[in-house]
Amino acid sequence: MGVNLGAVLMINRWTILFVLFFARTVMAFQYQSVAALSPFIADSLAISIADIGILIGLYLGPGVLVAIPGGTFAARFGDKRVVGVSLGIMLAGAVVTLSATTWEMAVAGRVLGGVGGVVINVVMTKLLVDWFQGREIGTAMGVFICSWPVGIALALLILPFVAAMGGLAMALGFVVSAVALALGAFVLVYRVPPGATVGPASLRVTRMPVFALLMAAGIWATYNAGVAMVFAFGPLVLVDRGVDVVAASTVTSVFMATLGLAVPVGGILADWSGRRDLLILLSFIGGSVALLLALVVPVSVVVATLAVGGFVAGLAGGLIMTLPSQILAPEARAFGMGVFFTVYYALMMVAPAIAGVVAEWSGDIALTFVLGAVFLALGIVALGLFRRAVRTLAT
Repeated sequence: MGVNLGAVLMINRWTILFVLFFARTVMAFQYQSVAALSPFIADSLAISIADIGILIGLYLGPGVLVAIPGGTFAARFGDKRVVGVSLGIMLAGAVVTLSATTWEMAVAGRVLGGVGGVVINVVMTKLLVDWFQGREIGTAMGVFICSWPVGIALALLILPFVAAMGGLAMALGFVVSAVALALGAFVLVYRVPPGATVGPASLRVTRMPVFALLMAAGIWATYNAGVAMVFAFGPLVLVDRGVDVVAASTVTSVFMATLGLAVPVGGILADWSGRRDLLILLSFIGGSVALLLALVVPVSVVVATLAVGGFVAGLAGGLIMTLPSQILAPEARAFGMGVFFTVYYALMMVAPAIAGVVAEWSGDIALTFVLGAVFLALGIVALGLFRRAVRTLAT
């Protein structure tokens, strides 16, 4: 006699949210593992810090090539099947990385993990929309998006400690175990929403609202590019202002911590007030102002400035991710989210490079924060164009 796992676990949309949150947290955990273990990996493979940087970037790099195919495959072969296979690819990447004795093996493991991670990031966002469309989607998306900083923070806290206690192999084995657990949880627990079509869906992209979708993707891409200026260049900016290296890294981490805390708060506020666009607008303006103020306020108040700025900027995170659901029909969501994330991955690849070139050309590292404020301002413009496109679609 078969056992109804759904009935045993009392699966509802909040259970599904937990499973998706956990899988995306593990993705961020795997992404951050190279940075968290960089001294151990550099010693083990006899590679330079520049090589470590390449390994870090290789994880999200495949996104430009596989985001759209990943969404398309999900529509063609089924969401759960594609996410399950992608988690399996992440697991294979983690195993190859654990086994790596050469630079080439490390690269292969990193690319494999990234291919799987990019696809689950695209498709699971669509799954969340399917489960929460019209019901607390702002809150759910805020919680879901918060998984990224949670995974990064956990990697920084756990992996160096494990490596110090048991060596690099034990730490990388911990990553393998985490990915395997995420794969098992998803396969065992996830199911399609009640009333949804089970199995492959036909691809219908002829009526895709291309301009509106590109504007929504532009909002997400410029938002992430703006806050990434703090993650990428914050320590250098603060050191240039006279803060010591350790304190500069700590201050930068405060920005990330408050940003992660604010993401679900923004979703709750949007569901309660219904003023989603206003919250996004205020978040972008507040983040821009904080970046600029951090360059001119006394050093003694930089921590408070970035802490408040990170919280205000974080309010928009989950809300932006709900925008595609306003324009994409259910049968177009998988492909549409692939387009959405392709724009994001493309800008996230070039934005740090642009900032570095600007800083090197000018000799002023502070311009990276100015560029971050510019990216956020461009996000405001994209929001206005998105709303205009939505009104056009409605007529």
